[in-house]
Amino acid sequence: MNKFHAALLLIFSVLFYSCATTKNYNPNKKYPVQQLQQDYTLLRGILETKHPSLYWYTPKDSMDMYFDKYYSYIKDSMTEQQFGWRVIAPLTDKIHCGHTSFGRSKAYNNWVEGKKFPSFPLFLKCWNDTMVVTNNLNRKDSVLKRGTLIRSINGIKNTDLTKIMFSYMTEDGYANNVNYIRLSNNFPYYHRNIFGISKTYRVTYIDSTGVEQTTGIPVFEWPKDSSKKARASGLAKKEKKEKRETRQKRLLDARSLAVDTTNNTAIVTINTFSTGSLRRFYRQTFRYIKKTGINNVVLDIRSNGGGRIRLSTLLTKYVSRTNFKVADTSYAVTKSLRPYSKYIKEGFINNLGLFFLTKKNRDGLYHFGHWERKLYKPKTGNHYNGNLYVLINGSTFSAASLFSNAIKGQPGIVLLGEETGGGWHGNNGILIPDIVLPNTKIKVRLPLFRLVQYNHVPKDGRGIEPDINIGTNYDALIKGVDHKMQVVMEMIRKANGQ
Repeated sequence: MNKFHAALLLIFSVLFYSCATTKNYNPNKKYPVQQLQQDYTLLRGILETKHPSLYWYTPKDSMDMYFDKYYSYIKDSMTEQQFGWRVIAPLTDKIHCGHTSFGRSKAYNNWVEGKKFPSFPLFLKCWNDTMVVTNNLNRKDSVLKRGTLIRSINGIKNTDLTKIMFSYMTEDGYANNVNYIRLSNNFPYYHRNIFGISKTYRVTYIDSTGVEQTTGIPVFEWPKDSSKKARASGLAKKEKKEKRETRQKRLLDARSLAVDTTNNTAIVTINTFSTGSLRRFYRQTFRYIKKTGINNVVLDIRSNGGGRIRLSTLLTKYVSRTNFKVADTSYAVTKSLRPYSKYIKEGFINNLGLFFLTKKNRDGLYHFGHWERKLYKPKTGNHYNGNLYVLINGSTFSAASLFSNAIKGQPGIVLLGEETGGGWHGNNGILIPDIVLPNTKIKVRLPLFRLVQYNHVPKDGRGIEPDINIGTNYDALIKGVDHKMQVVMEMIRKANGQ
């Protein structure tokens, strides 16, 4: 057999194995206690020796107590679902690192794609001590409609409910604003995975007269699809249309530019620092802004969860009025992932990164000196010097929080909205491979570097605070209006004397 045929055989074998694994995946399969304990013990060993900030917010004695506590939960066989949500999720929360989170196995993710499950029927907007219905999947329910204030679910007060659910969700330090947004985006998903499914739910709410009432609502069951043939007939046309639209849609989802000529304002939205041909987009956008003389820019990074530091830094160079660095400190606690490399996705590549990018300092840590030493200067060509309004919130994370920290407090720049999810003092990341547990195949993200922000503030576990706080507005929420953008545009109109 020549090398070409051998390669083809290998490819087909991998594809067949992958398809077979997905087809034969059984979500009800229970793993023996011994296998679960093996996975857990391995995870503990990796976190204790390779995680750069395991004890940053949780002291070692407390973290040891949590490790022992959740190990004791493994008393009987469990499914992947049970092991992930009962044991791994609450464990990773105790680290208080937004980049250390658990994910389901590849086989589960393939199996679950396209499937719909019974669900708690209410989507809720959550903030502080408030829960408001934004959508009710049970369309015939005329009581719990959009705007209804929820006081409790199945006897658990809304504030207690939020506290319980947060204990399964990761965040940087104590910046839980990101978790309010996660709950608001998909409350049924988290409620199902944390509390399970009930046939009926007892919901206490405030009625239209301001009186507290309680009602029972059934679980939402997705209707059986009786239109497969109809869907199949239009599938080919839909696929062709989607292929034409895919690239453009991906770009618009990643970033966009809109211009309000009346207010001489550009609205620039950047939802990620990972994709979207951002170098070209920056160049074209700021060239256009300079050419047209726009002197107000609203930069919306409320949905930006981060990405590549170089792309975040490049954006900073276009708008910063001062020189800046990315970090005061950037280091790993290890030079290699050995002896755990085989349990870490792309372990070989990450070992190369640790070897070539770091140097051991006198403190015994392996520093990524480039981010600590490199002093960046603002761009000279197409640099923006006008009024910059930056919208942030809990989803502003990772590299987006590096950007927010670098520009905060500069003349002509205002941060508006809500506290970022990314830590103000610092966070973990740069290289973030997945640990893949050998028995259950559950994944846990492992950031390899601690990064302390440039000109860092004291470590208090908070995100970056806006200069002007704009919280959730109930009336705007009910109307589906972007209240924060409204406030910013009104500020610009007043500044323009309108």
